[in-house]
Amino acid sequence: MHTLRLNRTAQIIVVLLITAFVWGCKSKESDKEKALVIPPLNAEVVEYNPATIDDNYVFAVEGGGQAAYLLDKSGNKVHEWRFDLKLGNDAQLLPTGQVLGIFKSETATIKFGGGYAGVIRLINADSSVEWEYVYESPEYLSHHDAELLPNGNLIFLAWEKIPVETGQAAGVNADYDIYPEKILEVDLQSKEVVWEWHSWDHIVQDVKEGVGTYGNVNENPNKININYNLRKDGDIMHANGLTYDQTNDLLYVSVNFYSEVWVIDHSTTTEEAATNQGGKYNKGGDLIYRFGNPETYNNTAGKKIFDHVHFPNLLGEGVPGTGNILVFNNGLKAKQSEVFELKMPSEFKLTPDMNNEPEIVWSYTNPELSYGRISGADRLSNGNTLVCEGDYGFWEVTPKGEIAWKYKNQTTTYWRGYGFNQDADAIKSLNLKN
Repeated sequence: MHTLRLNRTAQIIVVLLITAFVWGCKSKESDKEKALVIPPLNAEVVEYNPATIDDNYVFAVEGGGQAAYLLDKSGNKVHEWRFDLKLGNDAQLLPTGQVLGIFKSETATIKFGGGYAGVIRLINADSSVEWEYVYESPEYLSHHDAELLPNGNLIFLAWEKIPVETGQAAGVNADYDIYPEKILEVDLQSKEVVWEWHSWDHIVQDVKEGVGTYGNVNENPNKININYNLRKDGDIMHANGLTYDQTNDLLYVSVNFYSEVWVIDHSTTTEEAATNQGGKYNKGGDLIYRFGNPETYNNTAGKKIFDHVHFPNLLGEGVPGTGNILVFNNGLKAKQSEVFELKMPSEFKLTPDMNNEPEIVWSYTNPELSYGRISGADRLSNGNTLVCEGDYGFWEVTPKGEIAWKYKNQTTTYWRGYGFNQDADAIKSLNLKN
């Protein structure tokens, strides 16, 4: 009797376990079916994987166009800003629901590539202009990228004219004017320049002896070889991206024609920024770090990984990889683009004939990913990476390189795309209707 009771008990337990397992499987299948429901998709959405997609919004910025808009992952435009001027490339969606954009002046005389501008505006959600700042003349022009700093000031890239006589006197091996980079910080209320940095103050050259800029390029890695990429049009550097690191008070600048990223100390005063002393890193306005192309300072110890480059995207709080940098390598010569995630060194050092390059912690490429201009990448909150391929549209890829979402729109080009969670302040400010 005792043995029989144990067998019946065991049978009951087995039946209960099997029942629980079956209902558990059905429940999991039901949950999976719900999770894999695909909403109605617009024709531009060519891939949609509900199991891996980050169901957020994309702030899409047309390349040189007159619009920016929020896309949902079904390909719908849920909000749009229209501009009466063409973009001079970047536009950023602010927590207020406003857009900070840099636009092409109709009277600009300096017109290099697609990134020339001259006008910076703050645009309201209804596309009206809230604020405007004009920075243009035959001697200088704002271009490509502008940001609002945490202190409320505006910071942006600009070209400045160096006349041929001035250039040659400093050792520039050219018989034409050049237009190197500078960065300006402006108070929004007073519109006064409160800080500035000039690449011209930090050059080195090995052509003309007897002048202050003369030196061994390899032995001066914190200086900029002014003769590295001379071009007849004078656009010798062509910076195209500007990112501020609030934690360390640094600026990251992508320099397309040098195929590298420069790191500049923003903690300096304007006076210190014109020298090689002062600031948190005590190098003044000299480059405290650079990466992507050690050939720019004749360093054969490091490996070149960039061939024309866009958007040094410093990953902030709330996304995997905080503190790392995403960079879009255009891969112009190979016609193969790639996104790199790079870990910045704990201490910035530039040593001659040493490998000074940062660690590559993640990268993504695809045989179909190729565009030699514009483009960029942004990290999403679930760890996926949003890739903007300028002449195609957008890719969303997982950390393993799987494609979660693709949006194809070849009626326009895209400068960049930025991911926004549905509960972000910027989205809440817009009061979107379902």
